[in-house]
Amino acid sequence: MSTHFPSAKEIVRAWHVIDAEGVVLGRLASDAARILMGKNKPIYTPFLDTGDHVIVINADKVRLTGQKERDKVYRTHSGYPGGLKEVGAAKMRATRPIRMVELAISGMLPKNKLGKQMYRKLNVYAGPKHPHQAQKPVPVS
Repeated sequence: MSTHFPSAKEIVRAWHVIDAEGVVLGRLASDAARILMGKNKPIYTPFLDTGDHVIVINADKVRLTGQKERDKVYRTHSGYPGGLKEVGAAKMRATRPIRMVELAISGMLPKNKLGKQMYRKLNVYAGPKHPHQAQKPVPVS
């Protein structure tokens, strides 16, 4: 008996809403990454994108544990000498809370073409409203 692999026609993509208000950032990111990869489905296959779409709302109200608000640093490098930029978690939350959640979730996805394809199904919003009501998203508990 051979192993069954789902075809593109068999993969049904649902929409899920995750409310980030008061939720720890790492736990939120791991739940979202699991849904984006499709690990919550019985048809999960490591080399196929079987995941669903994820909408994260209230990204500005996500919670950081311990002293991360003070100590955590986000680093980017332009590629030029002296091009290192560092931003603390408190400033990142104040200026770009959406990016903070996106970086946490993308860090838990595969680092290849498949991971980029999964990342495209992620939508993050700072406030409680989102423009995806027509897709009938299901809230994640």
